[in-house]
Amino acid sequence: MLGRLPHVSAADDTFREEVRTWLAEHLVGEWAELRGVGSTGDGETAYEERRAWNKLLAEHGWTCLGWPEEHGGRNLSLAQQAIFHEEYARADAPEGVNHLGEQLLGPTLIAFGTDEQKARFLPTIRTVDELWCQGYSEPGAGSDLAAVSTKAVLDGDEWVIDGQKVWTSWAQKSDWIFVLARTEPGSSRHQGLSFLLVPLDQEGVDVRPIKQITGGHEFNEVFFTGARTAADLVVGEPGDGWKVAMALLGFERGVSVLGQQVGFERELNDLIDLARSNGALGDPVLRDRLAAQSAEFEVMRVNAIRSLTAATPGADNVAKLVWATWHRRLGELAMDVRGKSSLTTQSAEYDLDRWQNLYLFSRADTIYGGSDEVQKNILAERVLGLPKEPRP
Repeated sequence: MLGRLPHVSAADDTFREEVRTWLAEHLVGEWAELRGVGSTGDGETAYEERRAWNKLLAEHGWTCLGWPEEHGGRNLSLAQQAIFHEEYARADAPEGVNHLGEQLLGPTLIAFGTDEQKARFLPTIRTVDELWCQGYSEPGAGSDLAAVSTKAVLDGDEWVIDGQKVWTSWAQKSDWIFVLARTEPGSSRHQGLSFLLVPLDQEGVDVRPIKQITGGHEFNEVFFTGARTAADLVVGEPGDGWKVAMALLGFERGVSVLGQQVGFERELNDLIDLARSNGALGDPVLRDRLAAQSAEFEVMRVNAIRSLTAATPGADNVAKLVWATWHRRLGELAMDVRGKSSLTTQSAEYDLDRWQNLYLFSRADTIYGGSDEVQKNILAERVLGLPKEPRP
């Protein structure tokens, strides 16, 4: 078990066996081919097949586990949600395609959305019939989210949106995007922002891929040129977008992080097995580095539990700093364990193996989701009460 989960009861143990049994019975046949697919740096592989798997999960009640029953969820406890993510990761089940809708937007709509918005969007999120992406970062406002400049103006019964978003994960596969836009002329920083729900399939939206060093392009630029969405598709009140956006980011670091930790553990154990098989474990320096990585993992997963179960100021920020740095160093260590072979691909094509993908993609771990520098500033200013960093 990952650390010490809160309030684990006999019923929780029964639930764990239910999850384990269902996965064992269903990750067979054509679905067995999806085991481990969609891991770090490999998100485009078998995308539609993984979406079909997600739909199967939905049909059997394995999506939106923490949502209230009235919105199609199962209202499971924190412990049971964590158990599901643990067992899902241990079964090497494929990476999902609905994280942004199910784990981020859904809970945000439940907390801030109107009855009409909930009735319109929650069912299609739960059944994986509509996919979502996140329109936060901009070329001039990455981790500094309050600096967004994308504008939206109310024109009769529609918002008209102009601007650009960047690093938009899976925009090319999504049906909708939730956009943080400036709706009050002359406003600055946290003021005058609104949280809008915008359809992507329209003339005023242009999605352009950003090709990554791994060869994939799950990230995109999204350009809005007179794009439109209905006036009532603002979540919360106009001008309250910062509050809604921050609440959504809180949901981002929920129980699914425990599944992430189990995935990290599997990567670490597989790397140790590789070092044992290719002789790298005989190198005292590499052996010490692997031992240190293992010890740090134990600290990291205990902190993951703490960040979910204790109202500790800054716990989420510490967790992000810890796992991002740890995972990036794991990628570096994998290259050293591989040795010279890590420098060549499997064929004349740009055919990266698992460890090369891990190394290249994990370089971004300390940037996306809030860079290390931003996390440290938040801890310094908001938790420790240190003077704010001077701004230009």
